[in-house]
Amino acid sequence: MPALNVEFSDRELEDLRQIAKERGTSMKALVREAAAADIARHRALQEGAEAFRRFFASHADQFAAAFPEDEPAVKGEGRVV
Repeated sequence: MPALNVEFSDRELEDLRQIAKERGTSMKALVREAAAADIARHRALQEGAEAFRRFFASHADQFAAAFPEDEPAVKGEGRVV
């Protein structure tokens, strides 16, 4: 399995040791769990943003009608999308 060497300050390393001890786990497992949680959060945020973009695009006319003051100025015919 690929690995990654990560450097920590003395203070960070001591904090990691303490947290791992309190949780009854290894430092390696603690750091891996934190990284995996951050990856999952990042993916969820990306998926949520994409779902919002699709929703907004499919309801653009309703948003424009509800919030006309937020619409960009339009030159000529039609709306800018």
